Amino acid sequence: MDKKITLGELARKLGATLIGDPNLLLYAVADLAHAKENEISFLSNPKFEVHLAVTKASAVIVNQDTYNKLGKQFSCALLIMENTYLGYAKTAQMLDNTPTLKDGFHTSAIIADTAKIDPSVRIAENVVIGEGVVIESGVQIGANSVIGDYCTIKRNSRLWANVTLYHRVHLGENTIIHSGTILGSDGFGYAQQDVSWVKIPQVGSVQIGNDVEIGANCCIDRGALGATQIGKGVKIDNMVHIAHNVIVGDDCAMAGCVAIAGSSEIGARTTLAGGVGILGHLKIAQGSHFTARTLVNKSNEKAGIFSGGTGMMPNKEWRKSVARFRQLDDMAKKIKELEKQLQLMANQLPN
Repeated sequence: MDKKITLGELARKLGATLIGDPNLLLYAVADLAHAKENEISFLSNPKFEVHLAVTKASAVIVNQDTYNKLGKQFSCALLIMENTYLGYAKTAQMLDNTPTLKDGFHTSAIIADTAKIDPSVRIAENVVIGEGVVIESGVQIGANSVIGDYCTIKRNSRLWANVTLYHRVHLGENTIIHSGTILGSDGFGYAQQDVSWVKIPQVGSVQIGNDVEIGANCCIDRGALGATQIGKGVKIDNMVHIAHNVIVGDDCAMAGCVAIAGSSEIGARTTLAGGVGILGHLKIAQGSHFTARTLVNKSNEKAGIFSGGTGMMPNKEWRKSVARFRQLDDMAKKIKELEKQLQLMANQLPN
């Protein structure tokens, strides 16, 4: 069933000031340029103000400054609040029509006799659930997913299709795992013997906190001895790799293609932009931010904004720059020598 909400009820839930008909029914959220009747939009970026005069949205979420500047140009209802992007997020949640699984356990699912599964759980086609698994109320498990032995999944979590949990993986409440993600695979642990490698069994686990979302095609390795830990409220984009025994603090966020090597500790509320790489056994201060493609090769004691690498430039300029990079050591030595000569010359000048 499609969700709907009146503008008045939405204003109350958002704590927003309402200008317009409180009985107006809203069915969906849309962008300003494409919104239709009975849809609500929002403005969080001033560059989209040009769409306000022509939008067909029935209502728009704006802040007080925008209303003071453009209020007379609006032909639709308004919700006025300070953080319009947060208003959009909460509104989208209330009107979210993402499909849910059908009630019950599909007949093709294979479920171990020792698994304990709440009757409200929804299990789709071809799911495999191992021995000793515990799944709490409100959980949804998508088609072809595999839940290994002795895993636990707390209430109201959702696994989309083709998710794999190896043995002894523990998911918190309200966790979302997207398709193709693998939790609990072996960490990269080997000891060298002469010219060959001896595998180290990875006997730890993976622990995922409450309210975590993990994107598609991610891999989080199990601990070698203890647990790889993802704190509560963490948000992980697609194609992220987190190695064994990493600890990610609460409310961190990491964009696509981030890679974190083994045993590093990421402080709470840290943000990692796309392609960031963090070497192993490092400690990252709480509240740090790393811009895209930064290679983090040492710990930091204080939070800040950190960057690495070089930005895009025409290939000819880049090739010249690379050649100069190789000359930096020689140039530094020459500069030091010139400084010494200048100092000698300065000492010989009359006072």
